Amino acid sequence: MKPVLVFAALLLAQALAVAQPRPIELHDQLVPQATHASRVALTLDACSGQYDDDLIQFLVRNRIPATIFATKKWLDKNPYGVSVIKANLDLLDVEDHGENHIPAVIGAGRKVYGIAGEPDIIHLRREVTEGARAVEAVTGVAPRWYRGATAEYDPQAMDEIRKLGYRIAGFSVNADSGATLKKVAIEERLQHVKAGDVIIAHMNKPASDSAEGLSTGLLQLLRRGFVFVRLDQVDLQPAAPPAR
Repeated sequence: MKPVLVFAALLLAQALAVAQPRPIELHDQLVPQATHASRVALTLDACSGQYDDDLIQFLVRNRIPATIFATKKWLDKNPYGVSVIKANLDLLDVEDHGENHIPAVIGAGRKVYGIAGEPDIIHLRREVTEGARAVEAVTGVAPRWYRGATAEYDPQAMDEIRKLGYRIAGFSVNADSGATLKKVAIEERLQHVKAGDVIIAHMNKPASDSAEGLSTGLLQLLRRGFVFVRLDQVDLQPAAPPAR
C-alpha cells in the first residue's frame, strides 16, 4: 500500500475510534430484601490461567457461597478445578465469562486494558453463546448471567448481550484489582464492604495474594454478620462506582 494511503487509513481509524463511545464499567448492588438486610455477593472471575485451589477450598470449608464467572478457555484448561466446582454446585454457581475472554467492545482496533475487543456483532455473539454452552456442558445448568472480559462494555455490546437473554453482572467492590493487589490491600478493601455489595475478585492466579487476602477478609465479614448469596438467587440494581 502506498504511504499516502496508509496515512489516510490511520487517520480514518483514529477518527472512528474518537467517534465510538468509551466503554462502560457496570456497577451493581443487590436489590434490597427486608428479611435479609446484611446480604452480600462474592463473584470470582476465572478468565484464563490456572485454578486457585486454596481459595476454592477455603470457600468450601467455610460454606461461603460464590458465583464463578468462567470462560470456556479456563474450563478446558483446568479439569481438576472443574471437578472441584462440580462437586460443590450446591455452593458454587457458575456463570458465563465468554469463550476466549474477549472484551465486549465492538470495532476494529478497539481495546480495553490492552486486550483487543470484537471486530463485529457476529464475533460478540459467538463469545457469549459459546461461553454459555461450555458452562452448561460442565454444570448441566444454563447460565443466566454474563460478565465480559475486563467488565467493561460499549452500549451496542450491552444491547446485544441482553437480546441474547443474559443479564450483565456488574459489581460494587473490586477486591483484588485483577489479582494484582497484596494481601493487606485486599483485606483493607473488604473492610469497607456494606450490605448489598457485589464483590469481584479472581480465582485464576494461584501465585497471587488473592486467596490469602480474601480468606482473611471474608472471615471478618462473616464475623460482622454478613450473609453471602449467589447471583442465581438474587437480582441486581445500579450502584455508585466503587472507590479506587
